[in-house]
Amino acid sequence: MDTRTGLPVVGMVGAGQLARMTHQAAIALGQSLRVLAAAPDDGAALVAADVQFGDHTDLAALRTFAKGCDVVTFDHEHVPTEHIRTLAAEGVKLYPGADALLYAQDKRAMRERLSALGAPVPRWRPDAADLASFGDEVGWPVVAKAVRGGYDGRGVWMLDAGSPLPPGVELMLEERVPLRRELAVQVARSPFGQVAAYPVVETVQRDGICVEVLAPAPGLPEELAVAAQQLAIDIATALGVVGLLAVELFEVDGGLVVNELAMRPHNSGHWTIEGARTSQFEQHLRAVLDYPMGDTTLTAPAVVMANVLGGEPGGMSIDERLHHLFAAEPGVKVHLYGKQVRPGRKIGHVTALGDDLDDVRERAGRAAKWLQEGSLRPRESQ
Repeated sequence: MDTRTGLPVVGMVGAGQLARMTHQAAIALGQSLRVLAAAPDDGAALVAADVQFGDHTDLAALRTFAKGCDVVTFDHEHVPTEHIRTLAAEGVKLYPGADALLYAQDKRAMRERLSALGAPVPRWRPDAADLASFGDEVGWPVVAKAVRGGYDGRGVWMLDAGSPLPPGVELMLEERVPLRRELAVQVARSPFGQVAAYPVVETVQRDGICVEVLAPAPGLPEELAVAAQQLAIDIATALGVVGLLAVELFEVDGGLVVNELAMRPHNSGHWTIEGARTSQFEQHLRAVLDYPMGDTTLTAPAVVMANVLGGEPGGMSIDERLHHLFAAEPGVKVHLYGKQVRPGRKIGHVTALGDDLDDVRERAGRAAKWLQEGSLRPRESQ
């Protein structure tokens, strides 16, 4: 408990953009957010008052960090499971717990558990030993995934018959799903067991990176949207998740297939800062503190979030681009993460709201393109 405020201290392991935006939500709630950062220029370390430095794989650093925290949570899934179990045994309250977080850390364990629950998943194999027979069974190419790690297109390979396996990587195999599009749904769950579901969104990918999120998912039949929300609630409940759960989905002929799970605030929910009555970051804090859940309804009929990726070196400074953007698009909200710019790196996002999806999407895409390239021309159609 923070004796200055009489309110809990929440510790977040990791100090990237998710912790940075969680810090913003904590300010409004009066909470004290402590972050464990790897370096002084981490996004949250640049803005948070209570910053400790250490490696998330160092048990001693985690012990020191957790001291004085009422609850500890995470902005990534990479804390070793055995460290989480050790801290919990020593009396530290951690959400999500190790038993739940395992299924966001280990894709093989996730597929095994979801299959046992009867959740819709692609056909898969636990390792790459039977690549040839599996490819002949489900069709080529086959998707190979690193069992642990991997994000934004990393750790995923499309293999044809005779393709060499990536060296030094523990792999599992999945069929290539004939998807119509990618969707995502987020739910929050408290220790008490209360759940709150956000509207289902469409995520638009390019080169394995999410470039846009459309809320709500356009043209999604109501019965399928309800089914997606119920599926996410069922998974969160069965796995004992506390905090945010993001379920990435494929829409296919005849229904839905689960792609990935994340147990933290997620890129597919950044739109909620302006686009929902309660942002995903506030909701995550509410959940881990066992507060009642907030309202998840949209604040506008159409909301679009577009990721801002780093562009090539040179040209206008980011500050100059902001000047021009705000003059051209005063209604677009900008979130920059304090990151050094590298080509293709997520350095921020923009959100636009309105009544007409096409107009909102064009404004968001134009704003993201300007911040990336210094050009206000609309993005190429996705």
